[in-house]
Amino acid sequence: MPRFRMLIEYDGSRYHGWQQNAGVKTIQGELIGACIQLFNTEKIELYGAGRTDTGVHALGMVAHLDVPTQMHPENITPRLNDLLPYDINIMATEKCDAAFHARHSATARSYVYVISRRRSAFGKRYLWWVKEPLSIGKMREAAGILKGFHDFSSFGATSPEEKSTRVNLSHLAVEDQGDLIIIHLVGSHFLWMMVRRITGVLVHAGKGKLTVKEIRSFIDAKSERPAQLAAPPSGLYLEKVYYPGEPIQYFPKIPIVL
Repeated sequence: MPRFRMLIEYDGSRYHGWQQNAGVKTIQGELIGACIQLFNTEKIELYGAGRTDTGVHALGMVAHLDVPTQMHPENITPRLNDLLPYDINIMATEKCDAAFHARHSATARSYVYVISRRRSAFGKRYLWWVKEPLSIGKMREAAGILKGFHDFSSFGATSPEEKSTRVNLSHLAVEDQGDLIIIHLVGSHFLWMMVRRITGVLVHAGKGKLTVKEIRSFIDAKSERPAQLAAPPSGLYLEKVYYPGEPIQYFPKIPIVL
């Protein structure tokens, strides 16, 4: 059975995350439904590079699709898009080696979180408006503490799929872009809820409500505090999934809706 690699973007606002789940609308479920309709078969396997949560978006989700078809990849993309809802878009489809796995072959993942300093008429589903003043310097100081190879058990919710809570967070930057603050993270992998909890900690540091000592303690020992500070899903985007031989890009792609 041929295997195809797909690059997908989506607005997660209307969906209960990526993972197919009976009784609720999900990204994977919509994609599988469109594939069944297009290829006229239920012999379909579709795996994503990760599981985004309810309300989380993707600028570059990667998935692999196994389906018995002779259809050319260039035809698969537009025909599936014709069957998909407006807020899910396949950007590219290519045939790939059977050994390629969207999740297990990945070497790194990149996320972007968008914070707004002002109330926006357009961005409620796509950013987090923080009313209080934020110190970029304090946020960057907190980011410097969290960057690196650590046990992030304080930042990850329990998930049976996670074999280790030790993560190499190779890049954690806080960019000041006027009304927007962009947080860019690159890591070997990410625990469930990890990015939202890191973002919440950075924001509270920026408000002056967390000290350097407190933030270090979240790394040194398990704490429930980051879970209590978790940022909302609306500002979070899976930006890119990296595979062997692909160089890391440290200038993140910013969502066009903003």
